[in-house]
This record gives sequence, C-alpha cells and structure tokens, in this order.
Amino acid sequence: MPPAVQKRPATRAEAAALASDTRLRIIRLTQGRAMTNKELAAALGKDPATTLHHVRKLVDTGFLVEQPPRRGTRGSREKPYLGTRLSFALTFDETEDRAAVSEAALGAFLGEVADVGVGAADLTRIVVQLPPDQTKQLLERLHAVLVEYVALPYDPAGERTAIFLASYHSA
Repeated sequence: MPPAVQKRPATRAEAAALASDTRLRIIRLTQGRAMTNKELAAALGKDPATTLHHVRKLVDTGFLVEQPPRRGTRGSREKPYLGTRLSFALTFDETEDRAAVSEAALGAFLGEVADVGVGAADLTRIVVQLPPDQTKQLLERLHAVLVEYVALPYDPAGERTAIFLASYHSA
C-alpha cells in the first residue's frame, strides 16, 4: 500500500489559487503529463493570454512546475508545465476558503462533464440515512480509498479518470 498523503493547512495564496475552476482544470490536465500554455488554452477553449495568467499563478504557488523547454512544431521554444499534486495535500481551515475552493471544484467538474458530454459520465447519486458515527465512518473510508489511489505512481499508459465526490447533510 502506498504511503499516506501528509496534509497541511493551505496558505491564503494557495487557497486563492485553487478558488478558480480554470486553475483546477489546469491542475487536472497537467497531472502526469506536461503541457504547454498553448496546449492548455486549446484544451480549455480559452485565450492563451488568459491561460498564461492562470499558469503563472499556479507556478507561483507551487501547483505547477516548469519543465525543460522543448521545440515546438515550427521550431519555437515551448515551456511545458507539470502538476505537482500539491492540491491533494492541503486542508482548508477557513470556512470561506473551503467554500471558495469547493465552488471552484464544482465548477471544474461541471465544465469537464460539459466537455465530454453528460452521457459519457458515470454519475451516481445516493442518499443514506445513518447515525452520525456511521456517516463519519463512511466518509472516512471513501476518502481513504481516494488517498490510496492518488498516492499510486502515475502510469503514462493508464486511462485518465476524473472523480468528483461530494457529500452534504440535507434536510
């Protein structure tokens, strides 16, 4: 079993960087494969200048690292960026930070599902009614499974799968 991910509280700058659905999508796109700003802009359907603003903020806060430059198709010099997996190692102690990052995560998820089409997504929605201790145990077990798989080494030949997990107490 891979080692547990060590979590720490996010800084204000880190929380602010993650409070953007575009930046969260960039982080996902660059997990395990380096992409240039031009490639990211094309994947997101955004202007390269806008994307570069987001890339720079992610580099400045440690979510992306610049890789060695490479030659582009026309001989130009391109800078690829690779995700660091830092976002999974953070906790959000401030309620407003947690809310802003959660809202961005939901926006990123909805944007990604819109890109692939809702029919291509395997969506499940359940409601359980359990005593508080069992609810806590269920959420801890789900989180532990995700942590176990996130900690596995990146497989370049593997299938990229995005998972969005949300829970809330309803009336």
